[in-house]
This record gives sequence, C-alpha cells and structure tokens, in this order.
Amino acid sequence: MDEYVDILDKEGNATGEVLLKSEAHRKGLFHPTAHVWIYTQDGKVLIQKRVATKKTFPNKWDVSVAGHISAGETPLISAIREIKEEIGLDVTQKDLEKIGIHRSTIVHSQEVIDCEFHHIYLVELKQSVDSLILQKDEVAAVKLIDIDVYLGELGNYALMKDYVPLEPDYLDLVFSAIRRKLK
Repeated sequence: MDEYVDILDKEGNATGEVLLKSEAHRKGLFHPTAHVWIYTQDGKVLIQKRVATKKTFPNKWDVSVAGHISAGETPLISAIREIKEEIGLDVTQKDLEKIGIHRSTIVHSQEVIDCEFHHIYLVELKQSVDSLILQKDEVAAVKLIDIDVYLGELGNYALMKDYVPLEPDYLDLVFSAIRRKLK
C-alpha cells in the first residue's frame, strides 16, 4: 500500500516535505519506520515471514513487526498501529520501550532505494503465539525462536539467505537491550 511519509534529512530531521512512500523509495530519500521486537521471558523473539508478494525480501524472516510511519504520525503511535494490523496484538504506550533509532540504506533496485530511520521498540509477549491474528497480505507466518539460535542462523552463510539482512550494530542494539530485560 502506498502511503504518504515525512521526508527526513541525512541526520533524521524532518524537512517538511511529504511524499508517497513509492516516490521516497524511487528517489532514495530518508523517511521514518517503526520496528518492534517482541520477546518472551524465556529468551525468545517473535519473527515474521514476509509474504511472497512483497517487493523487498519476499518469503524472508524479519523483525517481529515493522512498517512505515505515516506522514504526521508519531513513531510510538505507528508502532502500536503496526502491531495491531500485522499480528492482531493490542498493546499500549506503556507496554512499549523505545531503545533507539537506527539509520539504514539498502539499494534493492533502481526503483527501490530504502533510506530509513528505524525507530526501534521492545515489547514483551504475554500471550500465546497461536492467539495472534496475522495480516494475510503482509505476514505469511510467525514463530518464536531462541535468541542465540536466531543470531547463529544470521551468522551462518547457508542459513542467512532465509532472513532479511540486518546490520551488526542494529542487531547489537536490539539483542543487548532484550538480554538486559531478561536478567
């Protein structure tokens, strides 16, 4: 779905310009996204498999929930909205903990240059994965995976092809924060 997004400068500051997401991608302009990592107290994270029809990383395992922040929307409100839309989980502002912002640039093709500032949140999963309601046009499947197994698979050349690539500093930020929550 194409939607309007706020355009950011290379430092993550709003420029005041608003464009369709497709145009921001075509021009390689920075814009904000929300990433939510859902974890359990027994050291697992929820990951989602992207549907086969996605333009970027189809059929790959990815962050628990992620999405573009609509123009004029706050990162926190976007995170809550995306969680509800993608996996049917109701959370409140107090359930979410913001752990940072990560700048990312990925060139998928001449038409899709992802220049994004990911606003990263954590939330604890306190219900069964089976109770989640998946948004069928976005999410093919979800599963819980042990943090160490997940990180090991990302570092295994034969297995990493099944996952959306994430930068080492991004992974360190996320999993250091989750591990602090588990102590």
